[in-house]
Amino acid sequence: ILLQRGIQMKQLTVGLMAHVDAGKTTLAEALLFRTGEIRKRGRVDHGDSWLDTNEIERSRGITVFAHQASLTLGETVFTLLDTPGHVDFSAETERIMQVLDYAVLVISGTDGVQSHTLTLWKLLQKYRVPCSIFVNKMDLAGAEKELALVSLQGKFGDRCIDFTSPDSEELYEAAASCDEQLLEIYDRTDHIPKAELIRAVKERRIFPCLFGSALKDSGVKELLQTLSAYTEMPSYGNEFAGKVFKIAEDKQGRRLTFLKITGGTLRVREVLTSEKNTENEKVSQIRLYSGEKFTTAEEVSCGSVCAVTGIRFALPGDGVGTAESSGLPVLTPVLTYSVVLPEGMKVHTALEKLRLLEEEDPQLQIMLNERFGTIQVRLMGEIQLEILKAMIADRFGFTVGFDQGSIIYKETITQEAEGIGHFEPLRHYAEVHLLLRPGKRSSGLIFKTDCREDLLDRNWQRLVLSNLYEKTHIGVLTGSPITDMEIILTAGRAHTKHTEGGDFRQATLRAVRNGLRFGASVLLEPYYDFTLEVPEENVGRAISDIQKMSGSFEQPETTTDGSALIHGKAPVSEMNHYSADVIQYTHGRGKLSCTFSGYEECHNAEEVIASFDYDPDRDTDNPCDSVFCSHGAGYIVKWDQVRDHAHIKGSALHPETDSQASVPERLSRAVSQKDVFAQDKELMAIFEKTYGPVKRRQYRETQEIFSLTDKDKKKDTNKALKYEMQQEYVLVDGYNVIFSWEHLKKTADTNIDAARAQLTNILCNYQGYKKCELILVFDAYKVRGGIEKIEKEGNIHIVYTKEAETADMYIEKVTHELAKKHRVRVVTSDRLEQIIILGNGALRISSNSFLEEVRAAEKEIRELIDQ
Repeated sequence: ILLQRGIQMKQLTVGLMAHVDAGKTTLAEALLFRTGEIRKRGRVDHGDSWLDTNEIERSRGITVFAHQASLTLGETVFTLLDTPGHVDFSAETERIMQVLDYAVLVISGTDGVQSHTLTLWKLLQKYRVPCSIFVNKMDLAGAEKELALVSLQGKFGDRCIDFTSPDSEELYEAAASCDEQLLEIYDRTDHIPKAELIRAVKERRIFPCLFGSALKDSGVKELLQTLSAYTEMPSYGNEFAGKVFKIAEDKQGRRLTFLKITGGTLRVREVLTSEKNTENEKVSQIRLYSGEKFTTAEEVSCGSVCAVTGIRFALPGDGVGTAESSGLPVLTPVLTYSVVLPEGMKVHTALEKLRLLEEEDPQLQIMLNERFGTIQVRLMGEIQLEILKAMIADRFGFTVGFDQGSIIYKETITQEAEGIGHFEPLRHYAEVHLLLRPGKRSSGLIFKTDCREDLLDRNWQRLVLSNLYEKTHIGVLTGSPITDMEIILTAGRAHTKHTEGGDFRQATLRAVRNGLRFGASVLLEPYYDFTLEVPEENVGRAISDIQKMSGSFEQPETTTDGSALIHGKAPVSEMNHYSADVIQYTHGRGKLSCTFSGYEECHNAEEVIASFDYDPDRDTDNPCDSVFCSHGAGYIVKWDQVRDHAHIKGSALHPETDSQASVPERLSRAVSQKDVFAQDKELMAIFEKTYGPVKRRQYRETQEIFSLTDKDKKKDTNKALKYEMQQEYVLVDGYNVIFSWEHLKKTADTNIDAARAQLTNILCNYQGYKKCELILVFDAYKVRGGIEKIEKEGNIHIVYTKEAETADMYIEKVTHELAKKHRVRVVTSDRLEQIIILGNGALRISSNSFLEEVRAAEKEIRELIDQ
């Protein structure tokens, strides 16, 4: 109403989050009651709280789904988002963080910072959400403000500042002591302006801390005032943008898409679009929710949180309008369960129903195991399993069971490896080279390209990256998903006529699997960070159990009530059912709290790998081998032989074959043209067998000269003289040489012009000594409107190709003409060019062999100068 009257309001989206039982929902009730949004405060234990609207939540007394409410204080309109506190539903909390302007982290004054609290703190840091801390339950015995503040500063850092008394000397001193910018202002004026404190809070340089009791309405007023006074509304763009954070269903079965407006204005009957949307979907209704109740609106402006009907394409994490989709979540399920369906129910019928739940929570990852005809679901823990079972019965009217579940393992590599994928059945062609590099733990998969565009066009490179993103890649040990590595496109090749998009998909996926076969793969398993509270007399038993479970732990801490706290880390597979044992041997006095901490190397890898019995060579859906073509038919090349057949030779890990030989051997091969003839003769035989004989008089004459004995040479002096009088042309693929010669490549990394100049000087010296006609060719085909340009520098010709003409194309054209009357050699490591070059009657020398020839010439030049 105030906005409609033109009164400027500050709109903020504030999230409430906490470890379970910290009193978060009770605080939400207190905030709503104090601002007059509700007349009666509900209670979680009474099952009548305003925000726990689902029957499952009220019966169990925990928050399972995120709920929103609206409240107003002065000129500030808050959209309050209450998030689940239990670790099993933390994926929902992480999704909410992506749309928050500010957050309130609720901590129990008696329990302190729990393991899940630390996880929430790290997530807030990842998503850069400004945060205030409310220490709740300060009315209970054992809760002391000074001790609580010291504990917060010990866990989260000195930037946690007591904001109980704003505009006080103590506040200024505390803020100045932990921030240099504020310290400089305070030293100069003995005061810190409110605007500076607001900026420091927004930039996460300080974190306001308040203390009280939500149940007794203590400290709630101060928290509201802090959220209103020390915050500012973010700036938004004019174009419409929104971020989807939740999918739900109303009582009539209509789909609700909850989103935060991050730009422009959203109106009813407006068509929403996104990167993933292929259809026009129109907003039929806009709802503003507060608990179960809602009001409708014709339009909402930026900063608002609303639910819309009529949209089906968007999922949590998607961006609509000009907004980008969110990245991969940090928290992922660690357990997978098979669904046991009621007798007589068809699998596909149940699958269709469960897909609706997956839309609301993508982390469920509903999958159909076609081999066994079962539905599998991925979950965070047993509490989520119980809730899911109740939801299915409530929503769809049938009861399911679950098996005992299994751990979700992952795989990674410990050393760099190159993967090559080649796909060349008849009339298809693609080759992809990938570098697989180990990444930091919990970094996930990172895809990059480090491939020259003259080697593989940018459009094909984008397609390779797209193919990498869209596939869940599995390892070669157990067939589990891979993680924690960089996959870098280093080289690739397409055919101008025969390559199609699907060819690169095949080549890319085969390259990943090929690299994994060469990499040193290791198996990873999920670990829990745990806090175990037991009576002091049970500490010995607890430590013994942790050691048996291959866990680690810190020195136990003694609490004031005679219990001991043990913090540590252990495999999920070992600790998943341990809470029942704790209750048993402590007679109900012990408590175990676990939080997913990430993946680490599996403690019993050999046993797990053997149990999977996975053979990557039998996995026809994920092949490691490649397909090549010979005589018009495709044939399979095994994964360990692909590198020998690949058309692109050389890489960061596996340099070109010529460069791997010893220096004397390479020198003799580079200088001896007879050896080059022997190599090219074999290639020529393959060419002629496929395409027929090629007329090339000079090539045959040259072969004959090298085959003549000394006696024959005397008899055939005219023929030898004719060969010697022929002009020799040397065509050099400039960029191929620059990126093949290591010293030039290093120069090119910083200055490509300097690398070109350096190569030009080297070749001028070479030409002067060899007395050949040398043509240096550089790609300029990417230059819009570029024309062919030929320059004379020193004693060599330099050619810059025209638009849409590569160096390869120019060399093929010129070779075809020159080889009719002259002796022609082409310097390139492009293996596809070999056949074409030979077909034109020219000779080929690789870039690295040519380097040795150049060095040999330079050595002889120095010897002549010395003489």
